[in-house]
Amino acid sequence: MRVRRELIGFITVFQSVLFLIHYFLYKTWTFSSAGGEVRGTFWIRVVLGCLSVSFVAASLMAFRYTNAVLRAFYRAAAVWIGVGSFLVIAAVFSWIIFGVAQLAGLNINFHRTVELLFGVAAIAGVYGVFNAGWTRITRTTVRLANLPAAWRGRTAALISDVHLGHVRNGSFLRRLVAKVLREEPDAVFLAGDLYDGTAIDERRAAEPLNKLVAPQGVYFVAGNHEQFGDDSKYLNAIAAAGVRVLTNEKVEVDGLQIIGVPYRNATRNGQLASVLHAIGLDRDRASILLVHAPDHPEIAEAAGVSLQLSGHTHLGQFLPWSWMARRIYRQFVYGLSRIGKMQVFTSSGAGTWGPPLRLGSNPEIVMLQFE
Repeated sequence: MRVRRELIGFITVFQSVLFLIHYFLYKTWTFSSAGGEVRGTFWIRVVLGCLSVSFVAASLMAFRYTNAVLRAFYRAAAVWIGVGSFLVIAAVFSWIIFGVAQLAGLNINFHRTVELLFGVAAIAGVYGVFNAGWTRITRTTVRLANLPAAWRGRTAALISDVHLGHVRNGSFLRRLVAKVLREEPDAVFLAGDLYDGTAIDERRAAEPLNKLVAPQGVYFVAGNHEQFGDDSKYLNAIAAAGVRVLTNEKVEVDGLQIIGVPYRNATRNGQLASVLHAIGLDRDRASILLVHAPDHPEIAEAAGVSLQLSGHTHLGQFLPWSWMARRIYRQFVYGLSRIGKMQVFTSSGAGTWGPPLRLGSNPEIVMLQFE
């Protein structure tokens, strides 16, 4: 009952914020310093009113149902939320320019300024949608102390945050698998959030993983979106596709220790340290920790892990969220970094969450070469 009340409260607050944002866009578009009136204000109110509730309505239905019409509705509402973020930034700059001009005694056409900046925002949104669907191959070399001789020169693919759901589906995963197979990696690491958490046929969506094979194995660890509730339906679907699901355990492959800790155990206070202690990590040999989020790298480093592989941050996907992601995760928000003796690689992810847009971040498959 308490969880339900908290959910209702969150939805109410979130929807209220969306109402205020759309009202701000409306007032910005219709304001005239000359006292004139912009045409079609009634229809602008109607359209913005519908758009303001579209994402919450689509999201609530998406967690219970799935069909072609709903997927199209959800995708359109999600795109609008992303484009709307750019429009809000454009609106803020419009008012800043107007205020500076007024203080300087300059007479500018406010509505023309809004039209120009809103046009730029719309173009940025279109590019963001295109960019989000263009998955790149990112290559990096990782030098690990005490790396077994058998692993020197080998490669591994890191994939995170695919987010299969109402925007991305099995066909998207099929294309990712094809890209990975062309690289011929020795191992594949799936760092969580394969699913979005919305209603989906889990087994059908995961079927392309049947073709994802690598000589040293394919490994998965659960992310937060798999663990919104009972994660068994997702983990069973992934395991049925032939992927090794790691749950607070270690496997050894040609002398390399590969560890997987799911999101819940990796983020709760004290649990990550106790799990790593229980696993019995050998500090004198190289190890890879697969964990969805780079929340507590200092704990993994203290346990003697050599390399942590994560995702989760999406590098913020687009402004202004990329600023927030960098502030939260600092140097661990993206790419290869170091803390003490341990290295951390955080991927920006292959898919998107919420708005299917990327601006200032690219969807990727990471190819790691070990030396």
